[in-house]
Amino acid sequence: MSGQVFAAFLEVVRRIPAGKAATYGLVARLAGMPRCARTVGFALAGCRDSSVPCHRVVDRFGGTKAAFDVHAPGTQRALLEAEGVPFRPDGTVDLEQCLWDPFSEG
Repeated sequence: MSGQVFAAFLEVVRRIPAGKAATYGLVARLAGMPRCARTVGFALAGCRDSSVPCHRVVDRFGGTKAAFDVHAPGTQRALLEAEGVPFRPDGTVDLEQCLWDPFSEG
């Protein structure tokens, strides 16, 4: 994949506000590449830019990924909880309450 593709994903992720979460598929669709959710994962896993809130991207079920737990297990969850992102009892993000909708932003 080209750097331009990864850059398009990262630009979408930069727009996700604190307290919200997006799925890999949503990021791919918003970047104009709806069938590239896995590629979003690759782009985020390799991202070392602290201005990109990669922790706000979860899988379609609201699951966090160990790949982002670089400092300790549960890092992604702790970062999300610190922003007020709600979790279900099964440990997944409650996407019904916090899924980012870029079209409803005022």
